Amino acid sequence: QVQLVESGGGLVQAGGSLRLSCAASGRTFSSLAMGWFCQAPGKEREFVAGISGNGGRMYYAVSVKGRFTISRDNAKNTVFLQMNNLKPEDTAVYYCAARGAMVSDNPTEYNSWGQGTQVTVSS
Repeated sequence: QVQLVESGGGLVQAGGSLRLSCAASGRTFSSLAMGWFCQAPGKEREFVAGISGNGGRMYYAVSVKGRFTISRDNAKNTVFLQMNNLKPEDTAVYYCAARGAMVSDNPTEYNSWGQGTQVTVSS
């Protein structure tokens, strides 16, 4: 099991940027695929981005491609989500998640989750 703690959420105007961080502990971080998911009120949890254990492969939802960038620093056991050109429809709670296999866009395939961080984008 791995413990995950997100930070970096907040309130930003449309067109602005935020950088989310997720610090991991409890297991060899570089062996974990990491994902970012979001959940808006009344909606299901959705895949945003994922990154392989060595950072060599990144995956994005169509809605964020070209605006968001996922990265990781295995020396610091941290994964990041750089969010640029934010839109009001990006408003949600953002969660990071870990699994000991390849990146998946299915939230049920992740077994470790952080507590979430709120991102609110005003128009």
